[in-house]
Amino acid sequence: MPMMQIHTEKNQKEIKSHGNYEFPVNISPESIQSYEQGYFLWHWHPEIELTWIISGQIEYYVNDRKYLLSEGEGLFGNINTLHSGYMKDGQDCDYLSVTFHPRFIYGYENSLLQTKYVDFITSNELWHSLKLEKDVTWHQDIIRQIQDIYQLTQEPPEDYEFQVHLILCSIWQKLYLHYASQPSVGRLHPQKHLKRLKDILTYVQEHYAQEITLDDVAGHVNICKSECCRFFKKYMKMTIFEYVMFLRIQNSLLLLKNGESVTKTASMAGFSTPAYYGQIFKRYMGCSPSQYRKQHMGENL
Repeated sequence: MPMMQIHTEKNQKEIKSHGNYEFPVNISPESIQSYEQGYFLWHWHPEIELTWIISGQIEYYVNDRKYLLSEGEGLFGNINTLHSGYMKDGQDCDYLSVTFHPRFIYGYENSLLQTKYVDFITSNELWHSLKLEKDVTWHQDIIRQIQDIYQLTQEPPEDYEFQVHLILCSIWQKLYLHYASQPSVGRLHPQKHLKRLKDILTYVQEHYAQEITLDDVAGHVNICKSECCRFFKKYMKMTIFEYVMFLRIQNSLLLLKNGESVTKTASMAGFSTPAYYGQIFKRYMGCSPSQYRKQHMGENL
């Protein structure tokens, strides 16, 4: 089975259609094993995402929070959050992802539904995510409703879109009642650390094929080198150098699949020599670039 990976713009925004303007909902069964190396890359999107774990476990990161999600659990992910997921102990995980644009709930801009019930949650960056636990009744009510959405996709009834809308509105009502009961924290300004992280990721994405120094990255976000290293590792769980290598390898995969030579791929991906490229490639992918090229050439990512 061809492997896939999340594709993003330079600022890490996912390049994928989550439904369309008429019906801004995407319901997608997923398997972590179907992603290259057993994980999907850090990315964000302006849609809300609900996840239901069908089987197995997954390590799920949202902004600066790490979750271990197991069968029967789920996750609410707010808009514009940076998130990624990783295989746990080499075992597969099947899950359902339901993404939808907030306007699917509120209808039209500046309606009372938007300003009172939707923006209340989506504008608060402290509420970036919520694990849906097995032992919390209203959490499991949401899980069952996500399962209902999945069942609707199997044999869509005549009023399929309307039923999905009613279910998602009901889920949102539960989330609103939960967050409305939390202590008031006022209206938050955008968190500086998340903007800084996105700035770093954007800079690396734009310059990965060139020589990048720590001075370059730290200077781009106006912090010292030691703070830049500490900050990046705290949120990304890897060093900047490790991320650059990882990104170069990931971006080289499409070139190999398109039949590009190993030598030219190494140069285009930012490696000084084909030999060094091969060394790093094998560390990440478990095979040589030429072997990968032979196995996957012609695949449509």
